[in-house]
Amino acid sequence: MNIEVIFKIAAVGLIVAVLNQVLARSGKEEYTMITTLAGLIAVLMLVIPYVSTLFEYIRSVFDL
Repeated sequence: MNIEVIFKIAAVGLIVAVLNQVLARSGKEEYTMITTLAGLIAVLMLVIPYVSTLFEYIRSVFDL
């Protein structure tokens, strides 16, 4: 796992946090949930290939 992925996840988290604060202060609370959900989906898209690789490794270790 590259350190770049961790930095990308942290960057998405920071951007989502800032956007949530800006939206909450401007009275657009309904958009904060959408922003959080979009951030979660973006992080999942980054992590899914690594989870797939992990499952393949586990499958090869146990010869399944």
